[in-house]
Amino acid sequence: MPLLTRSVHGVQLTEAGRVFLDHARLALMQAEAATEGARRAAQPSKPVFAIGFTTGQEVDWLPRATRLLRNELADIEIRVSSDHSATLAEELVHGRLDVAFLRGEKMPDIEFKVVAQEPLVAVLPSDHRLAQRETFDPKDLVGETYIGISKVPRVLRALIADYLDRCGIEITPAFEIDNCAMAVSLVASNRGVAILPASARNFLPWSVVSRPLEGDAPTIAVTVGFRRDNASP
Repeated sequence: MPLLTRSVHGVQLTEAGRVFLDHARLALMQAEAATEGARRAAQPSKPVFAIGFTTGQEVDWLPRATRLLRNELADIEIRVSSDHSATLAEELVHGRLDVAFLRGEKMPDIEFKVVAQEPLVAVLPSDHRLAQRETFDPKDLVGETYIGISKVPRVLRALIADYLDRCGIEITPAFEIDNCAMAVSLVASNRGVAILPASARNFLPWSVVSRPLEGDAPTIAVTVGFRRDNASP
């Protein structure tokens, strides 16, 4: 039964040859799958520990977290992601994250432990007239393009609103955003001013600076959240 034919035009498969090639390819893929299955059985995959960070927090906390995990649980795979707190909380609830560094709020089945208090700061263009001062007076927000926080980061939005209310400031945001990275982009592109957690300084471009708030600046808690029923050692 010939599998090939030769002619002046070269070598070609016969119909039987094409059928044989299809079966040969299938057999090869099955052999590769069998080899991979045997390898996994002989060397089981490492346990996975998934950590989430509010964007910007990974710069401060990831090195410490990975060092602790490597010391305590050497033979694990660490997976890292970053997002805003509301999304991280949902990931915890559904078991897609083991722990998350986020803004704590009451949620069923989730336990929060405070690990730090983070001050709020003003973020503004580096060549802004107010950037020449060592501190930022929140009353100077009036008349500026104010970049506010949307309803998604609920804890941060409420904290800033309470702070502005205590300062006697009424201002309508020109934009409302879900995350600090977008706020920084709008500060740079629209020459606006925002009040953000100090961790936002971890991703400021050269054209944007931060300044401490005058007086008793508010702080926001950095918490580690995890499901109470998480059985991971």
